[in-house]
Parts: sequence; C-alpha cells; structure tokens
Amino acid sequence: MLVNRVERGRYLDSVALMRVSRRLETLAGVEAAALLIGTPSNKALLRDAGLLAAEGEQATPNDLVIAVRGPNGREAVESALQLLLETKHANAETLPRARSLLGALELLPQANLALVSVPGEFAAYEARKALERGLHVLVFSDNVPLEEEAALKRLAREKGLLLMGPDCGTALIAGTPIAFANAVPRGDIGIVSASGTGLQEVSSLIARLGGGVSHGIGVGGRDLDARIGALGTLAAMEALERDPATSKIVLISKPPSPEVAKSVLERAGRSAKPCIVCFLGLQAPGIALTLTEAAERATNRKLHALATGPTKKIPGGRVRGLYCGGTLCAEAELVFRARGLAGHRFVDLGGDEFTRGRPHPMIEPEMRNDHLKRALADPEVDVVLVDVVLGYGAHENPAGVLSRNDLSKKAVVASVTGTEQDPQVWSRQVAILREAGALVAASNAHAAALAASLVEPAQ
Repeated sequence: MLVNRVERGRYLDSVALMRVSRRLETLAGVEAAALLIGTPSNKALLRDAGLLAAEGEQATPNDLVIAVRGPNGREAVESALQLLLETKHANAETLPRARSLLGALELLPQANLALVSVPGEFAAYEARKALERGLHVLVFSDNVPLEEEAALKRLAREKGLLLMGPDCGTALIAGTPIAFANAVPRGDIGIVSASGTGLQEVSSLIARLGGGVSHGIGVGGRDLDARIGALGTLAAMEALERDPATSKIVLISKPPSPEVAKSVLERAGRSAKPCIVCFLGLQAPGIALTLTEAAERATNRKLHALATGPTKKIPGGRVRGLYCGGTLCAEAELVFRARGLAGHRFVDLGGDEFTRGRPHPMIEPEMRNDHLKRALADPEVDVVLVDVVLGYGAHENPAGVLSRNDLSKKAVVASVTGTEQDPQVWSRQVAILREAGALVAASNAHAAALAASLVEPAQ
C-alpha cells in the first residue's frame, strides 16, 4: 500500500522532517517513508524512491508531503501527524518566531546575520533580500543554481558583506557555532573552508591541540569552482585580515579548480597574516597535505597518536571505508593513494544517492549500520574504516549506534571529529568505540594511515 497525504501551506525544517521519517520507518508494517516539502526536485526524489502517489503529485512548494509505503501506511501517516504535532509543541516557546525577514528584524533589530534554510529554488531570493538589508548571510540550502550563487556573492562583495554558502553546513562566527559545528574555544586562528566536515575536523583538532578559533567561515563546497572563482573565499580572507582577533588564517577545500587554486594561493602569498593552505589533492610547496597537518601548522603542535594496530600486515587485504563526511572520505582516499595502495573502496554515505528521502548519517547514523553489517560479514573485506562526527545538530550518540555491532569481528579503525565540550563528549565517544572493539585514531588522517598500515598488496 502506498499512501500520500498533502498538508497544504505547511513548511517544517528539513532536520525535523528527517527525524520523523526515520521514526516512521521503524514502525511495523512500514517498508519506506519520507516527509518532504513538495518542490519539483523533492517530488522527483519521492518518485524515484517509489513513494509518490497521485495526491503527492498535486503538492506545491508550499505544501508538505507525507509518503508511506507498506501495509500499515494509513496508520503510519496518522503517527506522522502526531509526531509533527509533538515537534511543534516542543519547539513552540524556545525562540522568538516570525513569518518573514521583515518580521524577524522587528523582533531582533540588532541582528547582523541571516541564516537561510528554505528549498533551493527560493534560497537565492531570500538571501538577496537579507543582503539588501545589510545582513551577512549563511545559506544552508543546497540546489541553488551556480549562476545565482555567483550573483549573490558579487552582490555581497559590493555591499561589504559575507555570503556563506550556498550549501554551507558549518560556521563558527565570533564563538557561535552555526548548523553542524563543534564546541570550540575562541582563539586567534581564522578558518575559511569550502567544506563543512573539513572545517569541523580542523577546528576540533585545533581545540584538542590547545588552540582556539576566532571565526570559522564556511563558503560552500562550490566556491573554488572555476564558475564561482573563489568569491566567498577571497571575501572571507579579507574579513579575517581586517579582524584584530585573528593572527593566522587556515584555508580548506576539497580538490579545487586549478586556475582558482592558483589565484587563491597568490592572494594568500600577499596576505599580511600567515596562511596555512590545505587544498586536498593539491600537491605544491608549502601546502598541507591533510587536515591534521593544517591544524598542526596552525597551532605549531603535533597531534599524538591514540591507537596502534597489529604489527602483522594482511597480504592482499582490502579496506572498506564507510563515511558520514564527504571531505573525510576524500581525505582517506588520498592517504591511500599517497601510499600507492589501490583496490580499496571508500563510500560517502552522505552523498545524494544515499540520502534521498532519508536523514543524513550525521543526523541519523543507523543507515550506516546496514552497510557496516555487510562489510563485517563480507569475506573480501579485511579492515573497515569509519568516521564519527560530533557537534551541534549531529546524533546524540553516534558511537553508541555503531557499537550495536561487534566491532571486534574484524579490524575496525575509527576517528572521532569533535571536542570534550561537544554535547556528545569526545572522550566518551572514544571510550564507547574502544569498548566495542574498534581501534580509535587521533584524527581522520591518522585513522586512514593506520588502516593503510594493516594491509599490503598481494605478491
């Protein structure tokens, strides 16, 4: 049975919808479920997942679609309505509420930053309104066209404002964590990052190495694309150069466009403040090759190893990487490539193909357990490599979810991105993983290097 219910004129935060979707999928008689706003792209996702019925097809971008497949579909839809009601009551009195930017500014006239988290087709419009009113803007929304992103960043530059994003999942502004971020102390290190989990990893390592962050400015994963030209990165660098609380700047990106990387490096070379650059995959003099190395250079301290593995290597051994963070997955692949190791598989479970109609694994890591069980049972997999990402917005106990598996069945190597001050508590998560049988490394790069040390090519 496939059941759709359309709630007209109802919009809810995507994270809340993801949590309700996951709750529904645990109910008896439910094969699959999703709650999404009725945008064309979301309806396409529902259609591809076999969850879109005739009623859902009629939904507009102002509507909420509740879609359930299974023999108890109608009962599950009623459960969804009750869960949404509970979510509304739980959040009703926590913060001032407004229905528009103008209303929000009337409630908070001193505000100087707007966070935009609406469907991608509306995000540019809302961001432009905020910029026109003199606000810095963080665009959490994805699916914003590249030409719109470039236009917004040019407008922000004209007005002397910062446009963070689109698809900016992490920021630390003047000590305030925004979206998926960690509890990091204030300090003199500024970060400009085209990667959310990259910013989380470096800022957390800086904190654990005894340093602090003045500002962590996310610019969106496409900022160093040739069509954007690092507009956000260059603007953020200029802002940090003017900031008296910042003494050095860390630049982070997944593999950038070569010509854009060249222009950013030239700009960094002219900076009045020392710049540490980590553009993963780019090998050039003075470039940090890993996120760990970037944090070490920023603090002038060395990260000590937490775990060592068995001394005996596995000839022809195979590694399976199961990642929540896309940048952490890319970094692990690069660590293996640098050692000449091939034939291993690294999976970014936060990719679109895995999260259609489902929560991101940082929010709900249960999805990874399905992949982990298969990897632990697969005779062709010898080592499993995983990341655990803590912080605001992340699952309250991701290590606990992983530890439902017997991690001692094979060599399981883990890293934990986070700090002692995070809600999940870094040391507590490390202890849970160790008790379950995992080897826990000090960083993602350390974990990848440890996993790589356990295998060697077959003779």
